[in-house]
Amino acid sequence: MLQISKLNKSYENHRALTDIELFVPKGVIFGLLGPNGAGKTTLIRIVNQIIEQDSGEVELDGQKLSPEDIRKIGYLPEERGLYKKMKVWDQLIYFSRLKGLSESEAKIQIKNWLEKLDIASWRDKKIEDLSKGMAQKIQFISTVVHRPTLLILDEPFSGFDPVNAEIIKNEILELKGKGTTVILSTHRMESVELLCDHVAMINKSRKILDGTIREIKRSFRPEVFQIGLSQLKRDLPSEWIPKLSEDQWEFTLPLSGKTPNQLLSEMMDFGEIMTFREQIPSIEEIFIHQVQAATANE
Repeated sequence: MLQISKLNKSYENHRALTDIELFVPKGVIFGLLGPNGAGKTTLIRIVNQIIEQDSGEVELDGQKLSPEDIRKIGYLPEERGLYKKMKVWDQLIYFSRLKGLSESEAKIQIKNWLEKLDIASWRDKKIEDLSKGMAQKIQFISTVVHRPTLLILDEPFSGFDPVNAEIIKNEILELKGKGTTVILSTHRMESVELLCDHVAMINKSRKILDGTIREIKRSFRPEVFQIGLSQLKRDLPSEWIPKLSEDQWEFTLPLSGKTPNQLLSEMMDFGEIMTFREQIPSIEEIFIHQVQAATANE
């Protein structure tokens, strides 16, 4: 859906993006991660044609990005942009027309979305009269009402309570199910774990990691297993440091050249196996490790 090649951008003496290469497949949720100031927002603004790159290419659906493509993109910025004095209905009509919908089509889509998110009764309220979470729902509708093929969401769950965050999460998944490609930029790593098929991490203008969630987690496997034993048959080696949890000894062991089956077989000689699972790092742990490693190597 989106291909970015050798993308560079600088602001005076500050390098925002350095030789960024990204490939976003169609129909996936693609996580764009990085600490504050990494370059994520600059990249998103280039794709949205808010600013221009210094060099490099951006292709949307196999063609060089053009001004007409903006109607194929839905963009929810981290800094929301609603007109506080306008009524909800008027505002959504305005944004829909900007994205190319006819007035009749805009009315149909807006009515459907207001009912879907259970906020139809607020159509004549001014934005300034809405709660932050309610205004966020209006902003979300304005982003998706024209049925974009590429949806870019920058911190989409900001301002939502857990119930409404779940509603928006389900809407994002439904849009993906209908073929929409989603780029999700967020600091909520639990959302990345739940939603994303593929992630890329940017740190200090450079891409430092790129792959599917499965590929990335497998590449950072420490090959350490969490084991729970009960009814001990023999003493545990002195170098092991287990802890007693209820009636079960729990500890972690590296494979140390063994296969998981070999380690499991050895453990059966010490007692009854209650739990045996590999320690897989979370995306948050990998993110922190990669950023710290990149900083240490400077």
